[in-house]
Amino acid sequence: MRHMTYLSLAAAGVLALAGCEKEIDVAEMERKFQGVNVIDESNLNEVMLTAADPNEAVSYFQRASAQNPERIDLLRGLASSLIRAKRNSEAAIAWARVVDHKDKTNQDAVNLADALIRANDWEKAEKVLNAIPPTHETFKRYRLEAMIADSNKDWKKADSFYEIALGLTTKPASVFNNWGYSKLTRGDYADAERLFSDAIRQDSSLFTAKNNLVLARGAQGKYTLPPLPMTQIERAELLHSLGLAAIKRGDVEIGKGLLRDAIETHPQHFEAAKTALDALENA
Repeated sequence: MRHMTYLSLAAAGVLALAGCEKEIDVAEMERKFQGVNVIDESNLNEVMLTAADPNEAVSYFQRASAQNPERIDLLRGLASSLIRAKRNSEAAIAWARVVDHKDKTNQDAVNLADALIRANDWEKAEKVLNAIPPTHETFKRYRLEAMIADSNKDWKKADSFYEIALGLTTKPASVFNNWGYSKLTRGDYADAERLFSDAIRQDSSLFTAKNNLVLARGAQGKYTLPPLPMTQIERAELLHSLGLAAIKRGDVEIGKGLLRDAIETHPQHFEAAKTALDALENA
């Protein structure tokens, strides 16, 4: 804000000077200040894309792109902000506008496919990815390819794409987790357990992988929590998931015991576990 105030004062000073000295080139002066404004705008765009409230960012880029519809950077900013705001159907439309722009890139098409998957339009996402040249090899592209192969139950292709994606990122935790979930849905519980363990080893804060690991173990009749970094609340929630897995497998009494452990472990009232246990004991 102080920076913008200084710019306004400087502009006012230059204008006053221009009124006194006719030889100053006003067009040149405006051109220079436009350059300053572009720099400031670029910084503001970056802030809106990262630090701002997602819906505020959407409003900002909606206004900016309406005023400058030819600027692809503003169209991308709007589409990215809609993704951050979890407005996925709108984001898919916004990314389609980017892909229709004359300056589009292959990465824009990948981002469109990502938005379509988030909006649950898997068929259209697959068509978008198939139209991208095979020479465009990025982590995001192959992660999406793997997810689409999963949705088609093409397990061989999914495994291949997950493996490629792993080689293209320095942060593979989410890939291990997604691949593990794919194995879990196939009923390959031992492989799923291994992949979830790999995900946690890469990112010990990834609670989804911890919960998935417990489900994979429960499906194999392993009803103990593995040694994992976890908070007390996480421990209670994992015991709850393990209890439900035991009940689903037919080991009802073991499941009841795990639910009781979850209720006792949780530092506060654990409504979900209490409700499940009450339903079992009243059945």
